[in-house]
Amino acid sequence: MKSDAISYPPRGLTREEAARYIGVGTTLFDEMVADGRMPKPKRINSRAVWDRVALDIAFTSLPDKGSGLQELLERSKRDRERRR
Repeated sequence: MKSDAISYPPRGLTREEAARYIGVGTTLFDEMVADGRMPKPKRINSRAVWDRVALDIAFTSLPDKGSGLQELLERSKRDRERRR
């Protein structure tokens, strides 16, 4: 494979990589996929591959514990809607 001069993160992640990406173990990750907190994988032939962008969206949607991020996102959305 030819080397790429531009460095970028992979878009598709294995189960283990996806779990590590969001900061949990594979058992908890499997539970989160099963209950809908994390997305189901895409299928590429027989491989299960998680979309990094979908993981980012799902992770952002998780409830915050006092960080204020969710409130900030909601306030920003309300402000955008008012400006329309």
